[in-house]
Amino acid sequence: MARRIAWTWLCGATMAGRAFSVVLPQRPLGPCRTCSTSAHSIRPQLMHAQMDDKVAAAPLMCETSAYRRQAMLVAALTFAFATPSFAWDRRAANSKGASSMTLPKAGSEDLMSKKAHGTCMTAPQAPLRYGCALDVADQIACYNRDYAEYAGYFLKTKWLEDVQNKGVVTYYDVVTGKPLFKAPQNRSFDEFLAESSYHGWPSFRDDEVIWENVRCLPDGETVSIDGTHLGHNLPDGRNRYCINLVSIAGNPA
Repeated sequence: MARRIAWTWLCGATMAGRAFSVVLPQRPLGPCRTCSTSAHSIRPQLMHAQMDDKVAAAPLMCETSAYRRQAMLVAALTFAFATPSFAWDRRAANSKGASSMTLPKAGSEDLMSKKAHGTCMTAPQAPLRYGCALDVADQIACYNRDYAEYAGYFLKTKWLEDVQNKGVVTYYDVVTGKPLFKAPQNRSFDEFLAESSYHGWPSFRDDEVIWENVRCLPDGETVSIDGTHLGHNLPDGRNRYCINLVSIAGNPA
């Protein structure tokens, strides 16, 4: 940020200097009508300068006054250039979202320890959203660490019909009903759909994960804090969480 401000100021000063050196050329010594001194090297005043043989009739301004006005112009240019920079920084900070923390947020193997129902405390909710099959959800979310619903499964459900043109949609843990993902964020739904369709599973990015309730194990397995298997982190230059729809088809608690 400091570098950007310094560079902006320097550019503004350079532009202002060039503008004054071209528009306000040096003139012979004479009285200044701005600061009332009499022995300065003077320049024609910008608004009234005549660039022809009548220039002598124009009001005159000394170096001191010219520099004052130049400083005011530099300040104005600096503000004009710097303000978009600050706005850009705010937008960039917003687009990063959760990236200010180290992501993915790591979890321990203990999260997936054996519980009353596989790695979960209870069986999945019923009925599930998007018309997802309960038996598939039970197998994938509670009794599985490595496998997934088949590629493209999410497009065979009512998912697209239910979420298209609905803005940002929240996806809930199939067992506990806790919110796990919100998408799309910082991209369009069409971009989210295209990426998910290409890979075969809903594909979320860092700022679409609700990290309060989601963790990533050392091998990339992505799970809920309550032991629900969700999918895996399969980076493609950035973190990409490839998630089973049946694992996030729950209803809010």
